[in-house]
Amino acid sequence: MKAIEIARKLAELGQSKEACRAYTLSLQEEGEPAERLEAGAYILQAGGDYRISYTCFRDLYNQGHFREEVLPLMTQVFYEPNVKLLKSRYERNCKLLSRYPYLFRKDFVPFEELPIRFFPYDDHNGYIPFYVGEERFGAFINFRNPVISRNFFRDLDKPILAEDVFSQYELEYLNDNVRRSEDIGRENHVYLHYTDWCVFCAHLQCLSLRPLLESKKLVFLIGEEIAQYPIDFKERFGLDYSQYSVRPISVREVNRLIWHTQLSTHNGGDFFNEVFDAHPNLVCLPSLMMSNIVDVVGKVRKGLREAQSLREALQIEDWPRYIVEELYHLKECTDKDIMVGLFLSMKEAVCCMDPSARIAPALFFQPHFFNIVYSLRVDASNRTVLEAEHYEEIRRSPIFRNFKYIKTFTPMRRFTTSHGATVKFMYYSASIAQDEDKKGGSKTVVSDAVMERILNRSFMIDPEDRLYKDSVLVRFEDGKLNPKATFTALAAFLDLPYTESMTRCTEAGKELYTSSSVGFDAEPVYRTYSDYVNESERYFIEYFLRDAYEYYGYDFLSYDGAEMSLEKAEKLIAGFTTINYYMKETWIKLFRDAEAYQNGERVNTELEEALQKSLRDNYLREFDVNRVENVKILLEGLRFVNKNGQPLRMMPKLKLDPALLEQPLYR
Repeated sequence: MKAIEIARKLAELGQSKEACRAYTLSLQEEGEPAERLEAGAYILQAGGDYRISYTCFRDLYNQGHFREEVLPLMTQVFYEPNVKLLKSRYERNCKLLSRYPYLFRKDFVPFEELPIRFFPYDDHNGYIPFYVGEERFGAFINFRNPVISRNFFRDLDKPILAEDVFSQYELEYLNDNVRRSEDIGRENHVYLHYTDWCVFCAHLQCLSLRPLLESKKLVFLIGEEIAQYPIDFKERFGLDYSQYSVRPISVREVNRLIWHTQLSTHNGGDFFNEVFDAHPNLVCLPSLMMSNIVDVVGKVRKGLREAQSLREALQIEDWPRYIVEELYHLKECTDKDIMVGLFLSMKEAVCCMDPSARIAPALFFQPHFFNIVYSLRVDASNRTVLEAEHYEEIRRSPIFRNFKYIKTFTPMRRFTTSHGATVKFMYYSASIAQDEDKKGGSKTVVSDAVMERILNRSFMIDPEDRLYKDSVLVRFEDGKLNPKATFTALAAFLDLPYTESMTRCTEAGKELYTSSSVGFDAEPVYRTYSDYVNESERYFIEYFLRDAYEYYGYDFLSYDGAEMSLEKAEKLIAGFTTINYYMKETWIKLFRDAEAYQNGERVNTELEEALQKSLRDNYLREFDVNRVENVKILLEGLRFVNKNGQPLRMMPKLKLDPALLEQPLYR
């Protein structure tokens, strides 16, 4: 029985909620136009999700079905209840612009004659445009979608020029990040060119211009007025900006964050830090332990709160006076403000920053953790939920939440290569730590890196998470083998100019010379780490991350494309001899150093060794049990959801310009 037939029966029985679900399913079956109209109408009348009906009606209209019925219905239900608000916003913006000195055309189109009607879609600045002259609906628009869609700051030799910017978010971004002409001692307005006056006017129904016009940074050029770019403000308006000196970057000017995420350990993150290190438009440091940042921010926040005077505040940290003074006088000093102050105060972070640049610098930040560990949880609907403590820490952090503009990029390295490097580092660190333990240091062991690797799916993003709304994944191998193509594209995504500094690997502006991989040396791409990962482990990793291999363009080197069963997975786990060896070696040392007591007295050596061996072997055996339990979940399918049950999706992969490739793309 078709879904629509089930929906009709449920509707006849008065079970409207169930009927709405069935009608929704029928729309996914792409039935006849009349059936789709029936479904959309019922869902709307029965109080279902109106957006489903809205989308259904829009598609029917654009496909030429029931136009005489659909447009009046949509106008009555979705447009007319909101037209008063749209008109008042339009008239308010027209009034503001009529007095604005840098808009040179004032013949605003009467509201009723505007070429676009914006049908509100939701409560979050979402609209569906209706193009009156073309008699069609356009695609959904969210004017506050937190995405910077183009490389506005590609060329900073001249004032910023951008064409047909209709996003409220992007307009505020330009206004907030381009420095005032008075602050850099030269003409530095943002020139906004709109090719069609009537289309520009139409968008005034949806934009909020008042906060954008107060600083008078924006210059609007309509149509052929583009020939005026750039304007000589001294000659035309009598404004001579050369009389002003360059002002230091203030804490509140830094409002965009470039979050360099740590997908996993040994993923090439340091390489990307070194490339961006000396960029003139960044405040940049190497990766920092997140816990250390939180501690410093907390200390400064407490000190500012308790300081009875500026003199006392200046004693908190040895920071430049103007930064402490700004933080002290801020009415609502946030953790984000303090972290910006921390970065601006560090010579290594600002040593290459251009203080007279047209734009305020972005804060480049890679919060580091010792390891990224995910766990699996199956919810009540039998869906697999991924959870990671460190990710939750960042998601909740006020440092991140208070940045208005966030760009996120994640380096990825071939999983088996990254895994081998991780095991090598773990074992080395454990050996060093256990040597230090003899002197009173801490104990460190090799963890179950194979399972940690396949459960770490931080390349999958939550569509509801603002931190990943504007994100991209970039492959380590591309950066090494095709640096110009990779970093030109990455700079464009991050809305930075591609600079000469990005052709060198530096730290605090100084060239790096190390005994291992120097700069753009491609040798790390081809390392196999064969002493730290065996064939069973490679096969296992490639199989359970096969969707990522395919999506991000990595060939399988061990997995042969065969189906997987629980029995086959258990055989592979039995072959984890390499990771087990390193785990066992470090756990042996850990348990060997343990002391056993009975009735308050140390037991004899022979009994102590037997107890240690029993504890160690039982403990390590638990890892195999855990591996099998996780495999049972994963064999149900690689389908992952967030805590609200919404599917996770792959982070978009950075696209490279084929014309800039120096070598074939790595596979």
